[in-house]
Amino acid sequence: MRPVNQILAAVALLALLGATAAPAQHPQTRQGFWIGFGFGGGSGHFTCNGCSDTTLTAGTGHIKMGGTVRPNLLIGGEVNAWSKSETGETLTMGNVSAIVQYYPAPANGFFLKGGLGYATVEDNSDVDGKFTGNGFGFIFGLGFDIRVARNFSLTPIANLYYGGIGELSQGGSSTSGLGWKQSVIEIGLDFMFH
Repeated sequence: MRPVNQILAAVALLALLGATAAPAQHPQTRQGFWIGFGFGGGSGHFTCNGCSDTTLTAGTGHIKMGGTVRPNLLIGGEVNAWSKSETGETLTMGNVSAIVQYYPAPANGFFLKGGLGYATVEDNSDVDGKFTGNGFGFIFGLGFDIRVARNFSLTPIANLYYGGIGELSQGGSSTSGLGWKQSVIEIGLDFMFH
């Protein structure tokens, strides 16, 4: 079984087990400061002018924090990263975003998330050296807080984050006309403190 499939199976099992037991024990309340972090697996896709579309699977990680506006509305910031290393090359793609997290039914743990921000890429190769770039980014996601303690939830999540990078640079020189674009579809598990 591939690592991403194993992660998906584990997240689904946690969601099924927690969705029936946890809500009865700990109500879904949200107030004040919140922070969360997590990990998972994701499919990273990138394309550019003159290169083929490429999709790779690798590990992901993220951290987010912010404040509660209302019991069904959270605002904050989130940092997401995807990284793949093999044969002397490491490719890292990520986003830093301002986010809004909305719970359609406040007594329920299900939420939708969206945000805008800044996307980055770094390609570090033993052969070609280091290329970096940054540009506009956005994120969309969803998840389900499984309340396991008064102020703590296990949260299966799914995110899509995108970056319109454009040019990459190497040692101050730009790659004219490259048109780099990237996206990551991430499945993971958050540890949320409310």
